[in-house]
Amino acid sequence: MKMKTFNIVLVVFFTLTFSKLAAQQTMINVYGRNVQSLNGKWDAIIDLYDQGKKNKIYLNKKPESKTDFYEYSFENGYRLNVPSDWNSQMAELKYYEGTIWYARRFDVEKQIDKRLFLYFGGVSYRCIIYLNGKAIGKHEGGFTPFQIEVTDAVKEKDNFLTVEVNNTRTVDAIPAMAFDWWNYGGITRDVFLVSTPNVFIEDYFIQLDKFKADKIDATVKLSEKVANTSVTIEMPELRIKQTLKTDANGEIKTSFIAKKMQRWSPTIPKLYNVKVSTGKDKVEEEIGFRNIWVKGENVYLNDKPIFLKSISFHEEIPQREGRAFSPADAVMLLSEAKALGCNMIRLAHYPQNEYIVRMAEKMGFLLWEEIPIWQGIDFKNDATREKAGKMMTEMVMRDKNRCALAFWGVANETQPSELRNAFLKYLIEKCKTIDTTRLITAAFDLVRFDRERQVFVMNDPFIKELDVVAVNKYMGWYHQWPISPDKAIWDVAKGQPLIISEFGGEAMYGRNGDADLVSSWSEDYQATLYRENLEMFRHIPNLRGTSPWVLFDFRSPFRFHPTNQQGWNRKGLVSDQGYRKKAWYLMKEYYDSIK
Repeated sequence: MKMKTFNIVLVVFFTLTFSKLAAQQTMINVYGRNVQSLNGKWDAIIDLYDQGKKNKIYLNKKPESKTDFYEYSFENGYRLNVPSDWNSQMAELKYYEGTIWYARRFDVEKQIDKRLFLYFGGVSYRCIIYLNGKAIGKHEGGFTPFQIEVTDAVKEKDNFLTVEVNNTRTVDAIPAMAFDWWNYGGITRDVFLVSTPNVFIEDYFIQLDKFKADKIDATVKLSEKVANTSVTIEMPELRIKQTLKTDANGEIKTSFIAKKMQRWSPTIPKLYNVKVSTGKDKVEEEIGFRNIWVKGENVYLNDKPIFLKSISFHEEIPQREGRAFSPADAVMLLSEAKALGCNMIRLAHYPQNEYIVRMAEKMGFLLWEEIPIWQGIDFKNDATREKAGKMMTEMVMRDKNRCALAFWGVANETQPSELRNAFLKYLIEKCKTIDTTRLITAAFDLVRFDRERQVFVMNDPFIKELDVVAVNKYMGWYHQWPISPDKAIWDVAKGQPLIISEFGGEAMYGRNGDADLVSSWSEDYQATLYRENLEMFRHIPNLRGTSPWVLFDFRSPFRFHPTNQQGWNRKGLVSDQGYRKKAWYLMKEYYDSIK
């Protein structure tokens, strides 16, 4: 065979082989199932020049004769915590972008009537999974979960699991080449081995009707298209119990009337125990029920207009300089938002881990969740669009039963074009295919001052595709005041609810300085900026929410001022050491004044 022909055959072989490795959509509510944790210390090899695949290090071969040797070994080398990012675990990896191989061994009790799945809560950014020397799955996207069935691939003793992880930024990735947060790499969320019956409850969607206060709609889907299987839904506190038979697709659909139900709200975050079962499988969790919809310029929660007192934060613990991944991390982040007086959190700029989402719901926060369509996305690339659609699907499928989820966000700071519009419409359709009960939004940075009319305006017809319009506007920081704040009139998204989704400016905690000097980087100027913006908000007639940027100072290679930033975005209301800045108290007073 000629070398050229051989190379073509080899490329086709690897293309076909790895195209079959796509990870499966995850089953609903993994945390309510029978799982074996694979968290802990994993062995690791740093593969700076991507030689691991060539050397087949996933086989973990050992010398068998006097002439054998291998230039790699997982044993007695680096050890990394899972879940966690690699950047915060070793000084040498602080800025690392590339490939690291993770490996660990595990045993499992196999049963004839059980199936086994490997579940990853999140791996940043792309990965290939190997089990006992064979590639079994791959995934792209650092913030959404995936699973791989391993029923026939595992053995009872000494399974060798290897994960090839790469966080290199690329133009076709989501987010793309440049983004204003740290590019953490690694297995950043929980890893489980999930055990299920042969036919299990794969999916369910149980939520309150969009408008009716007492009508609960429910769908349940089995893992196989098995008809006439009995499925029972129970809500003991509401005295609801119903058993139905699956159709030819292994699905049921039903509705319940719950007259004495307490609807979930930020002031009373009521959740009900819900059980879904068949003869061989049972899954349960706590679910809340609420109505959320838009009429005119108002957002209605449980039939009453609501002002959204929001804040954003990254999935990061600044004091540790690393990814947030645990229940304790969720408590730290959410407690500071609660102290600020918030009733909503914008999870910026990507789906955050389930501990944060579920705890936010219990603490009474509405949530805005989005995938990282953040500037710089290649809207003309079909492959990028498919990735975005997959991420959107994975996000919505994971969190669709969380009543706290109020908004699905489809973009942040994108520029108008036909290609962008088609891309975002595709994402909206992906959302609505699964869930029509939430509100769709996107954040824009396109508001400008019309000097002839002496008002702030925004011209982007795409906003009519959205339920709620959101605007990022950094008056006093990136944009100087063309008019005094008390005369700053807005004519933006008239007839629709408007949220100021980002505003603020940077300040070094503890620095005093001129209250009117931007370059002072002082708490005093940041406080001035907040006072002026809060005054401007009084002149936005359709304003229905605000979300300062941001709760905590966060790490970002974007920010390289040698004395004031040093790799940190300092827009936080709270410093990287956990100290509240002067602007925090102004925002707290503002939110407390809104009932």
